[in-house]
Amino acid sequence: MDPNGLVIFLVIGAVAGWLAGLLMRGGGFGLLGNIVVGIIGAVIGGYAFGLLGIAAGGLIGSIVTATVGAVILLFIVGLLKKAT
Repeated sequence: MDPNGLVIFLVIGAVAGWLAGLLMRGGGFGLLGNIVVGIIGAVIGGYAFGLLGIAAGGLIGSIVTATVGAVILLFIVGLLKKAT
């Protein structure tokens, strides 16, 4: 991956994590936390959209996919925290 691609990947992860944080608990997780949540969310969102047969392309599609996945991740983490 070239340096520009890496920067774009990290920015998409940060934006997606921040958006998911706003949607799920009213705030972000800091820059590093947002990036981690967004990157994991991108994997989850890509898998979920793939199961549904939805292909999201481009910058906006990538952000939407990662955000949806990050929301799913935060929802599951919230359920696990309540169970303990």
